[in-house]
Amino acid sequence: MKTTQLISLSKSEHRELINKIEDLSVKENRSLSDAIMHLLGLGYSEYISRTVNDSTPYSVVALFAGAGGLDTGLKMAGFNVIWANEIDKDACETYIANHPETYVERGDIRRVKNFPKADVVVGGYPCQGFSLAGNRLVTDERNYLYREFVRCLRQANPKFFIAENVKGLLTMAGGQIIEAMMQDFRNEGYVVSHHLVNACDYGVPQDRERVFIIGVRDDIDFEYNLPAPTHGNLPGQKPYVTLRDAIGHLKQTEIGEIYDSTFSSRYLSRNRKRSWDEVSFTIQASGRHAPLHPSGDPMIKVGPDHWILPDTSEHRRLSYIECALIQTFPPDYIWQGSLGSIHKQIGNAVPCLLAKAISKPIYEYLKLHYSQQSNKELQVV
Repeated sequence: MKTTQLISLSKSEHRELINKIEDLSVKENRSLSDAIMHLLGLGYSEYISRTVNDSTPYSVVALFAGAGGLDTGLKMAGFNVIWANEIDKDACETYIANHPETYVERGDIRRVKNFPKADVVVGGYPCQGFSLAGNRLVTDERNYLYREFVRCLRQANPKFFIAENVKGLLTMAGGQIIEAMMQDFRNEGYVVSHHLVNACDYGVPQDRERVFIIGVRDDIDFEYNLPAPTHGNLPGQKPYVTLRDAIGHLKQTEIGEIYDSTFSSRYLSRNRKRSWDEVSFTIQASGRHAPLHPSGDPMIKVGPDHWILPDTSEHRRLSYIECALIQTFPPDYIWQGSLGSIHKQIGNAVPCLLAKAISKPIYEYLKLHYSQQSNKELQVV
């Protein structure tokens, strides 16, 4: 069924129209001029009458979608992302440039009135309050945006959900925070499990530990089992994907813009350089803290929390293109915004290949489900 996501607005008076566009610009967290120019490009009537086909098979509603790393991985697995929400302006532009088929509801999720029905709801609600590197305040309001995730589950009633967050979520407040979340999800009618995974175990050239919370609606006869690692040092596994594999092919003219600034004492407090034949350090949401390119001599530890860069060779941070490839975004992915914004978008994203691996068991279940449904319809005919 197709549902309209925005209410059609009367155009009887120009001033009334401007007031409505002003309201829309506030809702979508953009300037009035930006909203007007965007509407002129799309056509006002077309924009406010956009619809979402929530009867699409393998449908996904994406919350806190960012630049689309998680959603790109889901599409790789076979899903159809029908609707997405994101508040960051540049991330929205990046998402729209790469996923034109997806309806993007711009702005604060708390202002979204209705979520479409879908097979799966996914999202990585803001994690700054949970981060091991942050202040980990239980009262941080960002910690409670997951309740919007719960509200979406209540409306969309998906068969499954996938929530992603940082490792620190597991230990915050002695584990009370994640247990409270899990209970909220159970109260909505889901069998819930959580899994700590390292992206490098699933073909991502990067050490990146993240928590995935998987929910299965309690009327679905399916038990989610985390896919076995595909990469590693055990028999039957593929070798880890290295920096050489990921970015070694790039020519000097292909590496893109590099965040160029001095290296702070904080940056030099630990090793930032891996060799060509290792996986990368975690790609962070900051160009200033991007890992060093593997070329040149390794860093030297000279004391506790103190490393130096030998002057026998040059040293530079990874470019945004290199970081995006390490996050397993497609090479032709289009990025919008300033260099700092692009690094933020890339570092906040779920690695695409990790998302594909985590979601694949759910896709396989839905594939069987839709096949059986089709066979029943044929028998009725």
